[in-house]
Amino acid sequence: MGVGENFGEAFAKAQLSAGTPLPDKGRVFISVNDRDKPGAAAVAKRFHELGFEVTATRGTAEAIRAEGIPSKTVFKVNEGRPNAVDLLKAGSIDLIIYTATSDAHAFSDEKAIRKNAVTYRIPCITTMSGALASVEAITSRRRDPIRVWSLQEIHGAAVTAKTSQG
Repeated sequence: MGVGENFGEAFAKAQLSAGTPLPDKGRVFISVNDRDKPGAAAVAKRFHELGFEVTATRGTAEAIRAEGIPSKTVFKVNEGRPNAVDLLKAGSIDLIIYTATSDAHAFSDEKAIRKNAVTYRIPCITTMSGALASVEAITSRRRDPIRVWSLQEIHGAAVTAKTSQG
């Protein structure tokens, strides 16, 4: 759980406390199913605006580039090398956004990517809402330092707000 003055700050703290802090810079790898491609382009644009390099699998990269966002293409695990797992092992990926499909090949890719993300402690976001939350978290962290409150401060603020309302 993360507590913050805004959703981005809370999400950043939650990721930090889970042991997979979101990066402030670097390369984001994006591979999403067909229904998420329009959202992936919007997310890629926001990451690009934050200074991240964007790398994606072929179909996702095409959707991203169609919106005018630069993206490098990498193979899916079952397509050849270099692929996303190779980049993970080389330390070239700082954040993963991967939404699953029901395809058997995609399942083996997903399994390999998630396993290596855990091994190399790279945050792996598996929903588009999580991807948007990640962008908000990085934006919030750049704007404001991480703040810490005691439970007493949080509880006191809630009690004060409740009494002033009513």
